[in-house]
Amino acid sequence: MTSLFEQLAAALRSEHPVALAEVVEGPDDLLGGKLLLRPGADPETSGSLGDADLDRVVARDAAGELAAGLTVTRHYGRHGEARGRDVSVFIESFAPPPQMIIFGAVDFTAALSRLAKILGYRVTVCDARPVFATAARFPMADEVVVDWPDRHLAKVGAQLGSRDVVCVLTHDPKFDVPAIKAALATAVGYLGAMGSRRTHAERVVRLRDAGVDDAGLSRVMGPIGLDIGARTPEETAVSICAEIIALRTDRRAPSLRDREGPIHQDRFPALGDNAR
Repeated sequence: MTSLFEQLAAALRSEHPVALAEVVEGPDDLLGGKLLLRPGADPETSGSLGDADLDRVVARDAAGELAAGLTVTRHYGRHGEARGRDVSVFIESFAPPPQMIIFGAVDFTAALSRLAKILGYRVTVCDARPVFATAARFPMADEVVVDWPDRHLAKVGAQLGSRDVVCVLTHDPKFDVPAIKAALATAVGYLGAMGSRRTHAERVVRLRDAGVDDAGLSRVMGPIGLDIGARTPEETAVSICAEIIALRTDRRAPSLRDREGPIHQDRFPALGDNAR
């Protein structure tokens, strides 16, 4: 029979998410008990913390912590009572790197993929045009896929969660509308779409025509990025990643979506303005 730690090692080697819970404080008969959780539509557990009710409650909580990629210590009653403190359980999440899927093999994509790798994302670049979607153009990407965005998301969308990101950097309706609509059908935590205010306003009309409701539209960060005056691909990548971080940490930040007026303004004041 495969041991608990052999199962954990196998999950880590295959980059499958898994959580390990262990009783670190509590009655002697529970102390040191371990429970391994593998998430999914029908979650699987191995081992035991020493009490069936405690196992059930901790497995539920471990699934939530794993979805967020968090490692915590939680307290329970002996049988899993929420307000008890008889038992302390250390829940360690072993989550694979968050994913960033970038649709559109454009100049901004190379800069965004480089910065995303620094931040720890597993980066996929996807474009239906094989002449543009090449590993040579995007060496920092973990994967370059030649496919239509909605078709690619049909394959991988079920794997996406709150830690993951989809960035739509195309300006072509036949790419961006299907990509956004397909991304909205996933649990992805951040969905951004590049374009001017006019481009995005026209995109919103097309999305509504495609059946996207107000709740869906509210998930789309468009125009993409924080309002920091970014112009170059590298500056834009910083703007996008900063918005992703701000959204994940629930911090107030000046998103372009929530502002009015032109996205790009004069970088420097006129000489006469300085003179005053």
